[in-house]
Amino acid sequence: MQPRSPSRTAWLAAAHRADHQKLDAGRLFHDPLAVRMLGADAEGRDDADAASGRRRIRLFIAARSRFAEDRLAAAVRRGVRQLVVLGAGLDTFAYRNPHEVAGLRVFEVDHPATQAWKRERLADAGIPLPPSLTFAPVDFERESLAEGLTAAGFDPARPAFFSWLGVVPYLTRDAVFATLGLIAGLPGGTEAVFDYSEPPSAMTPRGRVSHRARAARVAAVGEPFLSYFAPERLAADLRAAGFDAVEDLDAVRLVSHYAAHAPTDARERRSTAHVLSATTVSAPPTGPATPSTG
Repeated sequence: MQPRSPSRTAWLAAAHRADHQKLDAGRLFHDPLAVRMLGADAEGRDDADAASGRRRIRLFIAARSRFAEDRLAAAVRRGVRQLVVLGAGLDTFAYRNPHEVAGLRVFEVDHPATQAWKRERLADAGIPLPPSLTFAPVDFERESLAEGLTAAGFDPARPAFFSWLGVVPYLTRDAVFATLGLIAGLPGGTEAVFDYSEPPSAMTPRGRVSHRARAARVAAVGEPFLSYFAPERLAADLRAAGFDAVEDLDAVRLVSHYAAHAPTDARERRSTAHVLSATTVSAPPTGPATPSTG
Protein backbone atom coordinates (compact mmCIF):
# COMPACT_ATOMS: atom_id res chain seq x y z
CA MET A 1 0.00 0.00 0.00
CA GLN A 2 1.40 3.37 -1.03
CA PRO A 3 1.16 6.41 1.28
CA ARG A 4 -2.19 8.20 1.06
CA SER A 5 -3.74 5.47 -1.08
CA PRO A 6 -5.97 2.48 -0.34
CA SER A 7 -4.93 -1.10 -0.70
CA ARG A 8 -5.34 -2.38 -4.25
CA THR A 9 -7.79 -5.05 -3.10
CA ALA A 10 -9.90 -2.44 -1.28
CA TRP A 11 -10.02 -0.41 -4.48
CA LEU A 12 -11.05 -3.47 -6.51
CA ALA A 13 -13.90 -4.27 -4.10
CA ALA A 14 -15.17 -0.71 -4.46
CA ALA A 15 -14.86 -0.96 -8.24
CA HIS A 16 -16.95 -4.15 -8.24
CA ARG A 17 -19.65 -2.43 -6.16
CA ALA A 18 -19.63 0.52 -8.57
CA ASP A 19 -19.81 -1.83 -11.57
CA HIS A 20 -22.77 -3.60 -9.97
CA GLN A 21 -24.67 -0.30 -9.94
CA LYS A 22 -23.97 0.31 -13.63
CA LEU A 23 -24.03 -3.19 -15.13
CA ASP A 24 -26.63 -4.87 -12.93
CA ALA A 25 -28.70 -1.81 -11.95
CA GLY A 26 -27.79 -2.48 -8.31
CA ARG A 27 -30.40 -5.23 -8.09
CA LEU A 28 -28.57 -7.23 -5.42
CA PHE A 29 -27.16 -4.27 -3.50
CA HIS A 30 -28.10 -0.62 -3.93
CA ASP A 31 -25.14 1.66 -3.26
CA PRO A 32 -25.76 5.08 -4.84
CA LEU A 33 -22.43 6.44 -3.55
CA ALA A 34 -20.15 3.73 -4.96
CA VAL A 35 -19.63 5.40 -8.36
CA ARG A 36 -19.25 8.87 -6.83
CA MET A 37 -16.64 7.57 -4.39
CA LEU A 38 -14.45 6.23 -7.21
CA GLY A 39 -14.96 9.29 -9.41
CA ALA A 40 -13.00 9.13 -12.67
CA ASP A 41 -11.62 5.72 -11.67
CA ALA A 42 -15.11 4.28 -12.16
CA GLU A 43 -15.30 5.42 -15.79
CA GLY A 44 -14.43 3.30 -18.78
CA ARG A 45 -15.81 0.03 -17.36
CA ASP A 46 -18.68 -1.03 -19.62
CA ASP A 47 -20.96 -3.90 -20.52
CA ALA A 48 -18.08 -5.96 -21.94
CA ASP A 49 -17.29 -6.76 -18.32
CA ALA A 50 -20.61 -8.59 -17.94
CA ALA A 51 -19.41 -11.40 -20.18
CA SER A 52 -16.20 -12.00 -18.26
CA GLY A 53 -15.47 -14.22 -15.27
CA ARG A 54 -15.46 -11.10 -13.11
CA ARG A 55 -19.24 -11.10 -13.13
CA ARG A 56 -19.46 -13.91 -10.56
CA ILE A 57 -17.01 -12.11 -8.31
CA ARG A 58 -18.92 -8.84 -8.72
CA LEU A 59 -22.23 -10.43 -7.76
CA PHE A 60 -20.68 -12.13 -4.73
CA ILE A 61 -19.18 -8.85 -3.53
CA ALA A 62 -22.55 -7.14 -3.94
CA ALA A 63 -24.37 -9.97 -2.17
CA ARG A 64 -21.95 -10.12 0.75
CA SER A 65 -22.47 -6.38 1.34
CA ARG A 66 -26.23 -6.89 1.17
CA PHE A 67 -26.01 -9.79 3.63
CA ALA A 68 -23.93 -7.76 6.09
CA GLU A 69 -26.30 -4.80 5.96
CA ASP A 70 -29.36 -7.04 6.30
CA ARG A 71 -27.82 -8.64 9.38
CA LEU A 72 -26.96 -5.20 10.72
CA ALA A 73 -30.57 -4.05 10.26
CA ALA A 74 -31.74 -7.06 12.29
CA ALA A 75 -29.17 -6.23 14.97
CA VAL A 76 -30.38 -2.62 15.15
CA ARG A 77 -33.91 -3.92 15.70
CA ARG A 78 -32.50 -5.89 18.65
CA GLY A 79 -31.03 -2.70 20.11
CA VAL A 80 -27.47 -2.63 18.75
CA ARG A 81 -26.24 0.94 18.38
CA GLN A 82 -22.54 0.47 17.53
CA LEU A 83 -21.17 -0.64 14.14
CA VAL A 84 -17.47 -1.25 13.61
CA VAL A 85 -16.36 -1.52 9.98
CA LEU A 86 -13.00 -3.29 10.07
CA GLY A 87 -10.73 -2.58 7.13
CA ALA A 88 -13.31 -0.10 5.92
CA GLY A 89 -11.48 0.78 2.72
CA LEU A 90 -13.90 2.62 0.43
CA ASP A 91 -17.05 1.27 2.10
CA THR A 92 -19.91 3.76 1.86
CA PHE A 93 -22.35 2.57 4.55
CA ALA A 94 -21.59 5.37 7.02
CA TYR A 95 -22.52 8.02 4.42
CA ARG A 96 -25.96 6.54 3.65
CA ASN A 97 -26.68 5.16 7.13
CA PRO A 98 -30.44 4.46 7.29
CA HIS A 99 -30.16 3.79 11.04
CA GLU A 100 -28.63 7.15 11.97
CA VAL A 101 -32.02 8.31 13.22
CA ALA A 102 -32.06 5.30 15.57
CA GLY A 103 -28.71 6.38 17.01
CA LEU A 104 -26.39 3.92 15.28
CA ARG A 105 -22.77 5.06 15.63
CA VAL A 106 -20.31 3.92 12.98
CA PHE A 107 -16.60 3.40 13.65
CA GLU A 108 -14.44 2.97 10.55
CA VAL A 109 -11.20 1.16 11.35
CA ASP A 110 -8.38 1.26 8.82
CA HIS A 111 -4.77 2.19 8.25
CA PRO A 112 -4.22 5.95 8.62
CA ALA A 113 -2.94 6.24 5.02
CA THR A 114 -6.05 4.59 3.60
CA GLN A 115 -8.31 6.81 5.69
CA ALA A 116 -6.47 9.96 4.59
CA TRP A 117 -6.92 8.95 0.93
CA LYS A 118 -10.58 8.11 1.51
CA ARG A 119 -11.26 11.46 3.12
CA GLU A 120 -9.80 13.19 0.08
CA ARG A 121 -12.05 11.14 -2.20
CA LEU A 122 -15.09 11.98 -0.07
CA ALA A 123 -14.28 15.68 -0.23
CA ASP A 124 -13.71 15.55 -3.98
CA ALA A 125 -17.06 13.77 -4.45
CA GLY A 126 -18.91 16.27 -2.23
CA ILE A 127 -19.96 13.54 0.20
CA PRO A 128 -20.23 15.02 3.72
CA LEU A 129 -19.04 13.28 6.87
CA PRO A 130 -22.09 12.39 8.98
CA PRO A 131 -22.09 13.14 12.72
CA SER A 132 -22.67 9.44 13.46
CA LEU A 133 -19.27 8.51 11.95
CA THR A 134 -15.98 8.24 13.81
CA PHE A 135 -12.73 7.38 12.04
CA ALA A 136 -10.56 5.02 14.06
CA PRO A 137 -7.13 5.04 12.41
CA VAL A 138 -5.13 2.01 13.55
CA ASP A 139 -1.57 1.26 12.51
CA PHE A 140 -1.32 -2.34 13.67
CA GLU A 141 2.47 -2.10 13.79
CA ARG A 142 2.14 0.42 16.62
CA GLU A 143 -1.20 -0.19 18.38
CA SER A 144 -3.88 -2.79 18.90
CA LEU A 145 -7.46 -2.82 17.66
CA ALA A 146 -8.67 -2.51 21.25
CA GLU A 147 -6.54 0.60 21.76
CA GLY A 148 -7.74 2.15 18.52
CA LEU A 149 -11.41 1.53 19.33
CA THR A 150 -11.04 2.86 22.87
CA ALA A 151 -9.40 6.03 21.58
CA ALA A 152 -12.31 6.49 19.14
CA GLY A 153 -14.92 6.26 21.90
CA PHE A 154 -16.20 2.73 21.32
CA ASP A 155 -17.98 1.32 24.38
CA PRO A 156 -17.14 -2.38 24.88
CA ALA A 157 -19.91 -2.76 27.44
CA ARG A 158 -22.60 -2.06 24.84
CA PRO A 159 -23.71 -4.46 22.08
CA ALA A 160 -21.87 -4.06 18.80
CA PHE A 161 -21.89 -5.29 15.22
CA PHE A 162 -18.64 -5.87 13.30
CA SER A 163 -18.54 -5.83 9.50
CA TRP A 164 -15.28 -7.31 8.19
CA LEU A 165 -15.52 -7.78 4.45
CA GLY A 166 -12.72 -8.43 1.97
CA VAL A 167 -10.02 -8.64 4.64
CA VAL A 168 -9.78 -12.09 6.24
CA PRO A 169 -8.19 -13.90 3.24
CA TYR A 170 -5.24 -11.49 3.39
CA LEU A 171 -4.47 -12.14 7.07
CA THR A 172 -2.83 -15.09 8.77
CA ARG A 173 -5.02 -17.48 10.72
CA ASP A 174 -3.45 -16.26 13.98
CA ALA A 175 -4.25 -12.63 13.12
CA VAL A 176 -7.82 -13.54 12.17
CA PHE A 177 -8.49 -15.35 15.43
CA ALA A 178 -6.78 -12.67 17.50
CA THR A 179 -9.37 -10.22 16.18
CA LEU A 180 -12.26 -12.68 16.50
CA GLY A 181 -11.19 -13.50 20.05
CA LEU A 182 -11.30 -9.80 20.93
CA ILE A 183 -14.77 -9.47 19.38
CA ALA A 184 -16.10 -12.60 21.10
CA GLY A 185 -14.78 -11.41 24.45
CA LEU A 186 -16.58 -8.06 24.47
CA PRO A 187 -19.00 -8.09 27.41
CA GLY A 188 -21.84 -6.27 25.66
CA GLY A 189 -22.51 -9.02 23.12
CA THR A 190 -21.47 -8.94 19.48
CA GLU A 191 -22.14 -10.12 15.95
CA ALA A 192 -19.44 -10.33 13.31
CA VAL A 193 -19.92 -10.81 9.56
CA PHE A 194 -16.91 -11.71 7.45
CA ASP A 195 -16.02 -13.57 4.27
CA TYR A 196 -13.45 -16.28 3.68
CA SER A 197 -12.36 -18.94 1.19
CA GLU A 198 -11.99 -22.67 1.43
CA PRO A 199 -8.55 -24.11 0.59
CA PRO A 200 -7.64 -24.65 -3.08
CA SER A 201 -7.81 -28.41 -2.47
CA ALA A 202 -11.59 -28.04 -2.04
CA MET A 203 -11.99 -26.29 -5.40
CA THR A 204 -12.83 -27.85 -8.73
CA PRO A 205 -9.95 -28.10 -11.23
CA ARG A 206 -11.44 -25.13 -13.09
CA GLY A 207 -11.79 -23.23 -9.83
CA ARG A 208 -8.16 -23.89 -8.89
CA VAL A 209 -6.98 -22.45 -12.21
CA SER A 210 -9.02 -19.26 -11.64
CA HIS A 211 -7.85 -19.04 -8.04
CA ARG A 212 -4.19 -19.36 -8.98
CA ALA A 213 -4.59 -16.46 -11.40
CA ARG A 214 -6.28 -14.28 -8.75
CA ALA A 215 -3.68 -15.26 -6.14
CA ALA A 216 -0.88 -14.23 -8.48
CA ARG A 217 -2.51 -10.87 -9.16
CA VAL A 218 -2.99 -9.92 -5.51
CA ALA A 219 0.46 -11.20 -4.56
CA ALA A 220 1.95 -9.01 -7.28
CA VAL A 221 0.55 -5.90 -5.57
CA GLY A 222 1.83 -6.99 -2.16
CA GLU A 223 -1.43 -8.37 -0.75
CA PRO A 224 -1.18 -12.18 -1.00
CA PHE A 225 -3.82 -14.65 0.16
CA LEU A 226 -2.68 -15.93 3.56
CA SER A 227 -5.56 -17.92 5.05
CA TYR A 228 -8.12 -20.51 4.05
CA PHE A 229 -10.70 -22.30 6.18
CA ALA A 230 -12.74 -25.49 6.00
CA PRO A 231 -16.35 -24.58 6.92
CA GLU A 232 -16.95 -27.30 9.54
CA ARG A 233 -13.63 -26.70 11.27
CA LEU A 234 -14.11 -22.92 11.18
CA ALA A 235 -17.56 -23.20 12.78
CA ALA A 236 -16.12 -25.37 15.56
CA ASP A 237 -13.22 -22.96 16.13
CA LEU A 238 -15.59 -20.00 16.28
CA ARG A 239 -17.66 -21.71 18.95
CA ALA A 240 -14.49 -22.54 20.86
CA ALA A 241 -13.53 -18.84 20.63
CA GLY A 242 -16.79 -17.85 22.33
CA PHE A 243 -19.36 -17.41 19.57
CA ASP A 244 -22.56 -19.36 20.19
CA ALA A 245 -24.34 -19.04 16.83
CA VAL A 246 -22.79 -19.39 13.39
CA GLU A 247 -24.50 -19.02 10.01
CA ASP A 248 -22.43 -19.74 6.90
CA LEU A 249 -23.47 -19.32 3.25
CA ASP A 250 -21.41 -20.13 0.19
CA ALA A 251 -21.48 -17.69 -2.74
CA VAL A 252 -23.82 -19.75 -4.92
CA ARG A 253 -26.47 -20.00 -2.20
CA LEU A 254 -26.05 -16.36 -1.21
CA VAL A 255 -26.30 -14.87 -4.70
CA SER A 256 -29.15 -17.20 -5.66
CA HIS A 257 -31.17 -16.00 -2.68
CA TYR A 258 -30.99 -12.38 -3.76
CA ALA A 259 -31.27 -13.00 -7.49
CA ALA A 260 -33.45 -15.89 -8.60
CA HIS A 261 -31.97 -15.73 -12.10
CA ALA A 262 -28.35 -15.17 -11.10
CA PRO A 263 -25.87 -16.56 -13.63
CA THR A 264 -24.41 -19.86 -12.46
CA ASP A 265 -22.36 -22.53 -14.14
CA ALA A 266 -24.24 -25.84 -14.17
CA ARG A 267 -21.03 -27.56 -13.16
CA GLU A 268 -20.75 -25.43 -10.01
CA ARG A 269 -23.46 -26.36 -7.52
CA ARG A 270 -21.55 -24.75 -4.68
CA SER A 271 -18.75 -22.26 -4.18
CA THR A 272 -15.66 -22.19 -2.00
CA ALA A 273 -16.20 -18.46 -1.32
CA HIS A 274 -18.28 -17.89 1.81
CA VAL A 275 -19.79 -15.18 3.97
CA LEU A 276 -20.42 -15.94 7.62
CA SER A 277 -22.23 -14.44 10.61
CA ALA A 278 -21.08 -15.29 14.14
CA THR A 279 -22.79 -14.00 17.29
CA THR A 280 -22.10 -14.16 20.99
CA VAL A 281 -25.76 -13.68 21.87
CA SER A 282 -28.09 -16.50 20.90
CA ALA A 283 -30.78 -15.37 18.50
CA PRO A 284 -32.98 -17.13 15.94
CA PRO A 285 -31.01 -17.39 12.68
CA THR A 286 -32.43 -14.99 10.12
CA GLY A 287 -30.60 -16.02 6.96
CA PRO A 288 -30.42 -13.43 4.23
CA ALA A 289 -33.36 -11.10 4.63
CA THR A 290 -36.15 -11.27 2.08
CA PRO A 291 -35.07 -9.09 -0.84
CA SER A 292 -36.57 -5.64 -0.64
CA THR A 293 -37.51 -3.31 -3.44
CA GLY A 294 -34.69 -0.99 -2.39
